[in-house]
Amino acid sequence: MAYVHPSVTESPIPDAGPPRTSWQRHVIDPIALQLTQGITPEKIALTLAVGSAFALFPILGTTTILCLIVGIALRLNQPIIQIVNALCTPLHLPVIYAMVKLGSHIFNVPYSHVGIRMMNHMLWDDPRDFFERFGITALHAIAAWAIIAPFWIVAVYLFALPVLNEVNRRRIASREQTVDAPPPDHPVP
Repeated sequence: MAYVHPSVTESPIPDAGPPRTSWQRHVIDPIALQLTQGITPEKIALTLAVGSAFALFPILGTTTILCLIVGIALRLNQPIIQIVNALCTPLHLPVIYAMVKLGSHIFNVPYSHVGIRMMNHMLWDDPRDFFERFGITALHAIAAWAIIAPFWIVAVYLFALPVLNEVNRRRIASREQTVDAPPPDHPVP
């Protein structure tokens, strides 16, 4: 057996530990990426703006999946966008009402006031009749939302960005003060 110098057998790359499992690569890593993705003030402001716009989409039961899809597409922070979605829930029904009225005004069609209970019964009793009667109204509401949403996104973004930049500036200044602060004369044991 030949002698081999120890420096020849040592790898120049330090051992990174055991190889990552499939569970870590396919489950843990994507979750960790979603939790830390988009944490700059600009991305958080964009998340608040886009999240609130899609949280107010005028079709009940669609906002969570819409926020998920737009968050993935724009690489926004998923926990923040879903929190924004949840916080906008109390505004959702009034916004749907406003978008239906605005849609009927835009398309110059008469607005028919129908109660939620009647719509619910109609949906479950005769879905075809429900979609024939309210499908166009829903499309009008979506069109009204599509007109309003870009302005909403810009307004929320322009409002949130300076606030978040100031919060970030203060956080960094506070961190620098604690690093630069001299140690106390008599530390408490």
